Amino acid sequence: MASNRLRLILKTAFATTISLAAIGGLAGWLVLESGWYNVAATQQHIQPVHSVLEKGMRESVRAHAKHIRAPALADASRAVRGAGLYHQHCQQCHGAPGMAQEPLGKSMQPVPGPLVDAARRWQPRELYWITRHGIRMAGMPAWEFHLRDEELWDVVAFLQQYPAYTAARYRAVVAGAGKPVPLPPLPVTGPPDVERGRMALTQYACQACHSIPGVTGPATFVGPPLKGLARRKYVAGGLPNSPDNLVRWIRAPQAVHPQSAMPDLGVSERDARDMAAYLLSLD
Repeated sequence: MASNRLRLILKTAFATTISLAAIGGLAGWLVLESGWYNVAATQQHIQPVHSVLEKGMRESVRAHAKHIRAPALADASRAVRGAGLYHQHCQQCHGAPGMAQEPLGKSMQPVPGPLVDAARRWQPRELYWITRHGIRMAGMPAWEFHLRDEELWDVVAFLQQYPAYTAARYRAVVAGAGKPVPLPPLPVTGPPDVERGRMALTQYACQACHSIPGVTGPATFVGPPLKGLARRKYVAGGLPNSPDNLVRWIRAPQAVHPQSAMPDLGVSERDARDMAAYLLSLD
């Protein structure tokens, strides 16, 4: 008798769970189809949603950055280089000492706030992780494919000293540093890395124009879909399809085909070889 009663309770609980899940799914579908949720950047998240997202972001960063070891960051010259990089890449969204964000940064949701207190809220390894990998759905880009590792740590070094910078000191340091000179590209060694190539395609925004298997992106028809690229005889309309020619096309499309709308994205040799390896792995 007791076992029959237990089975009845379990069946009821299971049926109730399935019913609630179905109702929840239907409600979500109706909200999605109705367009009820306002995605405008002029409409803020309600505070509980913002707080939950903020909490999730903090815990995720701390978990993923916990094994990173920070180098020595006290060198003043490192912070000066970091200030120049910050001025070039970060100021427009986060502002700087005595300088507000540019209109782009002010209008983003969530707002990318000033970083004067970043070193108090985050460990150096966490600031490095954020700068390198970015924050999904927050507008914070990943700089892994655009700055060398040393440069990422230079930015972190500057953030450690940010509170000591007045507006006048920041302007003087940035003016003295000038435009940062990019570090020489890393030498291309070893075979291409297919998975790194997939990631590189996302960081150069290739999915904005092309449909690429394995890369999440919009339904776009700007450029040709890249599925089955390995089976194509030619790339760029006339180049025989080979890894070297695909690298050439990725790095300097206007030199290959001056009438093409394909932009020059400033792709490094290493990144282009990894990207080509991934694209040629697609069936």
